[in-house]
Amino acid sequence: MEWTQLQYFQTVAQLQHFTNAAEALSISQPALSRSIARLEEELGVPLFERQGRTVILNPYGRIFLNRVNRAIQEITIGQQEVQALLDPLKGSISLGFIHSQGSNLVPDLLGLFRKSFPEIQFLLNQNVTNQSLDQLEAGEIEFCFCSQPLARNNIHWIQLLTEEIILIVPNEHPYANRNSVNLKELSEESFIAFKNELSLGEIIYRIFKEAGFAPKVTFEGEEVGTVAGLVAAKLGIALIPKIRTFELLGISQVHISEPKCQRVIGMAWVEGRYVSPAAKHFKEFVLEHFMNEVSNTNQLHCAAD
Repeated sequence: MEWTQLQYFQTVAQLQHFTNAAEALSISQPALSRSIARLEEELGVPLFERQGRTVILNPYGRIFLNRVNRAIQEITIGQQEVQALLDPLKGSISLGFIHSQGSNLVPDLLGLFRKSFPEIQFLLNQNVTNQSLDQLEAGEIEFCFCSQPLARNNIHWIQLLTEEIILIVPNEHPYANRNSVNLKELSEESFIAFKNELSLGEIIYRIFKEAGFAPKVTFEGEEVGTVAGLVAAKLGIALIPKIRTFELLGISQVHISEPKCQRVIGMAWVEGRYVSPAAKHFKEFVLEHFMNEVSNTNQLHCAAD
């Protein structure tokens, strides 16, 4: 059994498609198929079920993948440990983040961090919260910025900031010049929403429920940019996190006075897993940065009082 066979098997299992896996691995599809066939022959069992152009793991394949993931993760950690000994101020950090953090939080933090550690590189992965946490557990990323997850035994999550969720409307909308609005006033409006299976969608639908009505939804999207773009096109109004990217899209932002509209963003990592010096520097930087943010905010509140 060869190391490359395990890598090939893992990639096919993840992508569920031989052609796509071959492209991702930069090898020919026949070569990939032969490698998997030899692996199955060595194990004495088939690992996949073919369904047209796609493949899925059978029970043998699922059991084997679990061990392969652990083996590859351990080898990767070993490589990281050796590389870290060579130069603790270099290396790379694999970071996942939800879509709405790609315009503000991530570029701001990375820009500040690289002023002190210019030779540390980042491998970035943008995804929804649940899939980012899956990647975290699988060892594909080291940290992720996401909303508060449901309980996962081995994942540690710490709150970093609270985001206001605001109303956005086209500039010509009757509410565009309002400073604030009670969400109940919007019960007859048409909304562009987020899919309920997304953490942001779940939070926003919970806010609607708290306001006492079910929204009239004309479209459900996955990304803040898509939702904001459809609002700018006058196809509805929406609730989104307050981020600076969309200030010039032909839309107006309105504060919601009631109910309380916000979500919490934090950083997650797997407890007990090896942390390279580069990753340790980043983790300490992020936690210190937001600790200072909270301290500065408290000082402002005290001065105002």
